[in-house]
This record gives sequence, C-alpha cells and structure tokens, in this order.
Amino acid sequence: MISTNDFHTGLTVELDGELYVVVEFQHVKPGKGSAFVRSRLKNLRTGAVTERTFRAGEKVSRAHLERRLMEYLYSSADEFFLMDLETYEQITLNRAQVGDGVKYLKENEKLNVVMHGEKVVGVELPNTVELKVVKTDPGVKGDTASGGSKPAVLETGLVVQVPFFINAGDILRIDTRSGAYIERV
Repeated sequence: MISTNDFHTGLTVELDGELYVVVEFQHVKPGKGSAFVRSRLKNLRTGAVTERTFRAGEKVSRAHLERRLMEYLYSSADEFFLMDLETYEQITLNRAQVGDGVKYLKENEKLNVVMHGEKVVGVELPNTVELKVVKTDPGVKGDTASGGSKPAVLETGLVVQVPFFINAGDILRIDTRSGAYIERV
C-alpha cells in the first residue's frame, strides 16, 4: 500500500483490478475543506488515460512490476517471439503487447519486457536503436546538413525525416521515444 501523498510520475498502482501508471498528479489544498490529490492515470492494459481524485493520505495498492531482459528473435504475422536471456525460455507477444515498439524491432535486439506476475504488461525499448536506410532519394552535391530534410525508409519499415546527405545503406541512430533521427553512425 502507498499513500496518495507519495504519488510520483511513473508510479504503478492497482485500482479496481486494473494496473495504472501515474502520468500526472497535483496536490491541492483548498482554502476551505480538506486537501486532495488530482491525478491522471494511464491504464496499462488499454492505454486509456483517466482522471481521478483521491483524498490526501488515501491508501492505494502499489503494483510491483518486474523487468526481464529478453532478446527479440523473429516475428510471424502479428506474433513476436522473444527469449528470456536468463532462463532461455521463449515467449510470444502479440502486436498490442509490443505496441509502437514494432517499428524499432530488429532481430537479436535486446529489450526489457515488463511483467506483473506472469502476465506481460508491456515492452521497454532502449532509448536509441541503430537501423539501416533501405530507401531514400540520393544526396545531391551541395546539399548541407542544415539545408532541410527528406523521408527515408528504414529496415523495419519505419519512415523518418533525415538530412539530405543521408543515402541508402547508411546506418542511423533513431530515438525510440520520439521516432526522430539523431545521427549517422
């Protein structure tokens, strides 16, 4: 159990049989009446964000999540096969469980799988991944790094905006949080 006074961004709690992560919170002390905590909670199963108000000091159940380092092996249709690096046990995830991470996954990539008990809650990707450019318009002499951008298709099918000097075959570092080009490797 944890007090609502101890809320912080990223805290996972269990309410009404569902798992939530605290996205935003605010302690409010009105001039009249008792203090309360206004919070925005994201449902880890559905992704829906809801607002909820708690009395100050109210107790809620804290959800303990375990992170397991796994290696992405391959995909087949909408199923993704991963291997636990400690036990060598293989698990299968569906597209909903992987979420937007699908755009950044390539074989043999290591990632954290977030679990509550034996149930998979989600996938945490590394902050950056290195992906190869499969297709982009060729660079033209005179194009500069600060002269604009063009679309590039990467090996996973992800399309990002890159500077003009990037060519097919280049390996790029991509930020998985924003989906943006960082640098050529």
